Amino acid sequence: MDAEDGFYERLGEGRFLATEATRGPWDPGSQHAGPPAALLGRAVEERSGARADMRIARITYEILRPVPIGELEVTTSVLRSGRGTEVVEAALAPAGGAPVMVARALRIRVAEEPVPAVLPPAVLPPPGEVGVTPFFPVPWETGYHSSVEARFTEGAFVEPGPGTCWMRMRVPLVAGEEVRPLDRVLVAADSGNGISAVMDFGRFVFVNGDLTVHLHRHPVGEWVCVEARTSVDAAGIGLADSLLHDEKGPIGRGAQSLYVAGR
Repeated sequence: MDAEDGFYERLGEGRFLATEATRGPWDPGSQHAGPPAALLGRAVEERSGARADMRIARITYEILRPVPIGELEVTTSVLRSGRGTEVVEAALAPAGGAPVMVARALRIRVAEEPVPAVLPPAVLPPPGEVGVTPFFPVPWETGYHSSVEARFTEGAFVEPGPGTCWMRMRVPLVAGEEVRPLDRVLVAADSGNGISAVMDFGRFVFVNGDLTVHLHRHPVGEWVCVEARTSVDAAGIGLADSLLHDEKGPIGRGAQSLYVAGR
């Protein structure tokens, strides 16, 4: 994969072409949800008229159906706008089709004067102290698994149970464009379910139908860590809960609701 390639190519205003780098590990025609989540997050931040004094504090995604690899359209609308907060909706759809992913973001105004910061310290081994962790076997060469570097400090993709994994994008979100801090978080956050998988994928499906990311601080540096735990009820409903970090410490939290069933 060329270093200048990205998860997407920009075709025009609100139009993108998904590349093979977005391909998920389960279906050769569908994307991993991380890249489209980041694409919608960027659309919220760079839409026409977006206020520079606001930052995403929470973004919730509804994954309505698998996101296909191909040409996509992104639209945004402001649902509520106030002095200190606003709610923005963004939708992703195949060209000429119905939405496949919808996001609602709460943006909060950044304080004009600094307030006392109350932040927990970094407690995880930094990514430079752990080696690259192989992805579980995938039947195609190029995809999300080859576009994101993973380094586990606890667990592994092929080990059931809790996991803690540093992740770094190997390609930009959009080809030829700068990688932004929010891109890094949202590309990684949807991996909590896979990082902390508690069941054998050969016997069970455990698919997330949503993703919510809360951020009290946007990340610095190239690395984002997902510290994930999964719980599953006998009724087949689960939750993947993730603490999100950069090398300076925690930055927020992610959560995914899971549909769990035997194959």
